[in-house]
Amino acid sequence: MALPDFLVIGVPKAGTTALHTALARHPRLFMSPVKEPKFFLTDGPPPLKGGPGDAETYREHVWRRADYEALFADAPPQALRGESTPFYLYDRAAQRRIKEAVPHAKLIVSLRDPVERAHSNWTHLWSAGLEPIGDVIEACAAEKRRIADGWSPFWHYVGLGRYGEQLAHLFTLFPREQVLVFRYRDLVDRPAATLDRICAFLGVEQGLVGEVPRENVTAHPRHNRRHRLLARLARFGDPVLGQRLTAPLERVLQRDGQPRRPLTWAQRQELLAYFAADIALLRDVLGRDSGDDSGDDSGDDSGDDFGDWLRPRERSGGLVGARPSGQRQARNGRVRNTPDPAVRPQGMNGPPGGDPMGA
Repeated sequence: MALPDFLVIGVPKAGTTALHTALARHPRLFMSPVKEPKFFLTDGPPPLKGGPGDAETYREHVWRRADYEALFADAPPQALRGESTPFYLYDRAAQRRIKEAVPHAKLIVSLRDPVERAHSNWTHLWSAGLEPIGDVIEACAAEKRRIADGWSPFWHYVGLGRYGEQLAHLFTLFPREQVLVFRYRDLVDRPAATLDRICAFLGVEQGLVGEVPRENVTAHPRHNRRHRLLARLARFGDPVLGQRLTAPLERVLQRDGQPRRPLTWAQRQELLAYFAADIALLRDVLGRDSGDDSGDDSGDDSGDDFGDWLRPRERSGGLVGARPSGQRQARNGRVRNTPDPAVRPQGMNGPPGGDPMGA
């Protein structure tokens, strides 16, 4: 039986695509060739419809047990098997399914400022032509209606960012020593140290992967008449033609897209109203004491009360710059070209020096 030894379970738009790629370069780690198989999100076939683009996503779910196990069939005998589906933390039923299937699995969580995460999430869908609302605040206000209408979790800009609620439930199922929680900013600012911390948590050799690639970088196209027309065509054509239409339109929509633009303080304050109580809960759940920095490598992030999430941002918008030339938004439900760990790109064995990832 081939099931994962560890899972990256959260959160969307917090560097999990780049992290999946980075971990795949470690000779003792085998990452599933499909990033985001989403196996634990359902007990059977996924829904058939939802919001714009959801039908295509649902078709990519690896929901059959045999197909899921086949993802890990090529893992070397001594390698730990892992996968990355950042919606598992958000989905309480998925947490329970993981507990039932792999109760001893180690779980990895990357947390991002929830307002920045929501804005990046909205930008991802808006830049692809799928988000019909051209204002992130209005889109967040529409979330309850969208959930009632069956739109998939990637449209839950607010709900996905309530980490306190999600982790509180997770810790009723898993002991804290099985869960590693860290900040997205650590992947951006301290990639080598963060990757070493993850490797220590997993019990594999440190110092073999030192860079996090720039993958799934969100582009922010201009908000103009051309974008509105092409986006409308993408949404109307999606139910019939799916990626055959939306993929080429997405490339046109995001051509020459700039890094995600920062929110104003007024916008940030309006969105913080959705998250302030949960940020307080998060601190309680993780046992935060802003003066405590234990440096523990095998459990919760420490020495951080998340108070900066309640203040104006010194760094906002796309933190890693423009999308690399030739790159497009990741389709994470599809087979990826996982690098042979024995043939890592130059620099992967040394100190950090390359570009960080984007999300």
